[in-house]
Amino acid sequence: MTINNVWVFAQGSNATVSSFTAELLTKARGLTDNVSAFVAGDGAALAESLGKFGAKKVYSTGDLGGRLAGVAAASAMAALISGGDKPDIILFPQNYDGRDTIARLSVKLGVTVLTNNVDIAVVGSEVVATTPIFGGNVLFATAFTGAGPHLASFRPKSFAAQESGGGAAQVVAVAVPDAGATSAAKVTAIHVEETSGPKLDEANVVVAGGRGLGESQNFAMVEELSKLLHGAPGASRAIVDAGWVPYSYQVGQTGKVVKPSVYIAAGISGATQHMVGMKGSKNIIAINKDKEAPIFAVADLGIVGDVHKVLPKLIEALKSRG
Repeated sequence: MTINNVWVFAQGSNATVSSFTAELLTKARGLTDNVSAFVAGDGAALAESLGKFGAKKVYSTGDLGGRLAGVAAASAMAALISGGDKPDIILFPQNYDGRDTIARLSVKLGVTVLTNNVDIAVVGSEVVATTPIFGGNVLFATAFTGAGPHLASFRPKSFAAQESGGGAAQVVAVAVPDAGATSAAKVTAIHVEETSGPKLDEANVVVAGGRGLGESQNFAMVEELSKLLHGAPGASRAIVDAGWVPYSYQVGQTGKVVKPSVYIAAGISGATQHMVGMKGSKNIIAINKDKEAPIFAVADLGIVGDVHKVLPKLIEALKSRG
């Protein structure tokens, strides 16, 4: 089977594509040379950045005027496809707008979706998606059947982003058909959490804390160590649920997936839900006083010790180096 045309539901801001979009475009280039991006918003602003990662064309809805991205994107995509501009595969990010758009488009086209994937490939005469199940311990392969386009969404960090060296993508303006009552919903305000330092899912170093820290105020050690290492602080679901830190810090199956060069797990036992989000890290350092903690099974370096003693020593050593 030959794939002739792949679309990527693309996102970005300040003329730069998101890391998620860069990953999906890189994967799309491995399936075909004919890669297009679809932007629910100002695609022209992202044309150069999209081209760097291999998109030759960008479909742009233009300013949505506060309309929900998923509603507008699904309506516009369906209209293009019904008009004959039909891709073989459309790749979506497994995030809010990606999930919203893929679900609505599935209904409009009457085609199946495969979600939460980590890979997609052509195997013989079939397009096969790979999905982790049982907490990531088993990879399950599913082949699409029936007519396309085949719709698939992917977990972050499933692919390594690489620039293609291409020029700015051609911008094609697309109309957004009226979606009826759903078009009435408007985004009235967007609140962005203030952060400093690298983003958790993009950081080269992540220091994550868990219930073993004992008390919420002890998370300050995690934040200080991550700052000294020019990294980002993360957390297990247990302390997020306990209200110690915001949800945006959570690493795991229901949080963020990270793949830094160094991941330090401090006081985290290693529940399956957490390890799904970090076990792809290049180097894992675990600190836990329980030598039987599951986290040690995936650690490259394990320190059996009390985080209240180990972390201060690490912080002191780093400060002494200036």
